[in-house]
Amino acid sequence: DQLVESGGGSVQAGESLRLSCAASGFFLSSYSLAWFRQAPGKERERIAAIDSDDETLYADSIKGRFTISQDKAKSTLYLQMNSLKPEDTGTYVCAACLGCTVIVGNEWYSDWGQGTQVTVSS
Repeated sequence: DQLVESGGGSVQAGESLRLSCAASGFFLSSYSLAWFRQAPGKERERIAAIDSDDETLYADSIKGRFTISQDKAKSTLYLQMNSLKPEDTGTYVCAACLGCTVIVGNEWYSDWGQGTQVTVSS
């Protein structure tokens, strides 16, 4: 079982990126998935989560700009990021939580990817 992120890159403020997380070996109907962001000098932040019923939860910092979604047939998690800002710069990591809802604490996520870097310049 592994989570592998892709789609990061360097963009200008206002541009968009779409991140993907291939969840090999995960039966997404049993998991809640989330995107975390690790920004330089800051604590890791859960920015978006989605459960097996497609219930979603967003951090205030990205609400209205980012959209989390999943394709269970492809076992893939996505994060569509629009109107990117320099403060969105960081490493984006996907994580999985077996049998969880979107409101569980971060400590419940037991499987993690390696991350993909997003850099937004002004």
